This record gives sequence, C-alpha cells and structure tokens, in this order.
Amino acid sequence: MKAAVLGAPIAHSLSPVLHRAAYQALGLTGWSYQAIECDEAGLPGLLAGCGPDWAGLSLTMPLKRAVLSLLDDAEPLVADVGAANTVRFDAGLRHGHNTDVPGMITAITEVTAGLPADPGPVLILGGGATACSALAAVRGLGASQATAAVRDPGRAGDLLAAADRLGIPVRLAPFGGPAQPAPGLLVSTAPAGAADHYAERIRQGTLRPGCVLDVVYHPWPTALAAAAQQAGVPAAGGFALLLHQAARQVELMTGKSAPVEAMRAAGLAALAAGR
Repeated sequence: MKAAVLGAPIAHSLSPVLHRAAYQALGLTGWSYQAIECDEAGLPGLLAGCGPDWAGLSLTMPLKRAVLSLLDDAEPLVADVGAANTVRFDAGLRHGHNTDVPGMITAITEVTAGLPADPGPVLILGGGATACSALAAVRGLGASQATAAVRDPGRAGDLLAAADRLGIPVRLAPFGGPAQPAPGLLVSTAPAGAADHYAERIRQGTLRPGCVLDVVYHPWPTALAAAAQQAGVPAAGGFALLLHQAARQVELMTGKSAPVEAMRAAGLAALAAGR
C-alpha cells in the first residue's frame, strides 16, 4: 500500500521518517510513504491518480483548505475547523480528517499534569489554518473563549468563521500588543522567529503564561519555548504535535495502533542528524 505527504514546499517534511518508522515497527513491509511536491493547482489531478493501492495522504500547507471541495465526506471536526490534513481512501471514496487538533491536545497534556476544566485566558498567535485547529484544540481542553493576536484583522475571516462554528468567542488583538489578562495557555502558530517578541516578554517577567505550545519544531527550542522553560513554564513543541498527529494518521490509514515511541525515536534521531 502507498501513502504520502503533499505540500509546497515539502522537501523539509519529517513525516516520511515518522510514517516509515511506524510501518517498520508494525511489520507492514509492503507499505511505502513518500513526500510529493504538490500545490493547489496540482491537487485534483494527484487525487484522481490515487487508485486502490493508496491508503491515504497527509496534507500540509497550502492544501488543508484546498482539499475540502475534493472530498467525498469528512468527519465533523473538518467542517468545524475548515481544514483537513488527512485523506483516507476506502472503497474508492475520499474521507477527510483533521488530526492536528487531537495532536495539539496530546502535545499540551504531555507537558502538564492536566489543565483545569477551564485553562483560563487563551492567547493564540496567528490567524491561519493552524490557528483554526488551535482554537478547536483549546476548546477541547475546556477553554470557553480566546484571544487571537493577528497582524492583519482583515485576513482573520476564516478564523472568526471557525470560532463561530466551534461556539468559542474570539477577540482579535494586535500582534505584539499587550496580552491582558496573562494567558493560562499561549499557543503560537507563527513562523519561526515571529514570536520572539513574546519570548522577550516572558524573559522580562511581563508575560507569564501557564503553558506554551509553539508549533515550530525546527530549530528547537524556539526563543519562545526556551524563555518559557527558563521561567519554569511547561512548553510543548511542534515535534510533539507532528508526532501525535502522524500517529493518528497511521491509525486511520492502517487500522492498527500507532507505535508512538518508535516513531518518536526515529523523528528525534532525524532531527539530531540535521533533518
């Protein structure tokens, strides 16, 4: 059986390392997983070419929203978030899933002893597709509202629409502006380096979140994660998110429990080797 990760650019992806490690640990010798460069224009044709020997696809930017109109059906979470990062093929049909949300929840709970029923004020940095998944994740952790720090409020329409579908109010704030009250949970969906201003605030003691998730996994630790750790704040990173969303993809595509520790070891070894 075949599977792959699609995106543009895609050469940097760690997904092949994680999925191949899973196949090896599960004894799935006939399975393969590759990285395929694919943009929005090429997605319909690529999907059309996936026959019965394909188990599924992992999707990264810019395809998580572009794929929605090409699916036969999708789990409710996909519609709520407005993004799918997984396509599972079954009997010629394309089923959409979002494993980013449970991946985020697991990444956060791994570094905490468990958040309260309501983690308190939530601050999300960014307003794109990953921020929409973050919004669903914090709802799953018990948050009742959130603030999203965005550079351009005019481009936050998808986030606000997702908030409405998820039933969690979102207040927009300027990126880099004051974060009051201090967030119980800070989730950065910004690119590497973009959240350094918030890292400096943590170092100065003017920002004290209860927990931090930075979706960047390389380089690690990010300035934000390092500042949090130095301040004694639990910090989860993008590798944990990538690992747990990939584990769920493995389960969806193979029907077997994911060998998370084997996947973790392979991913960390690849990062240590400079992947």
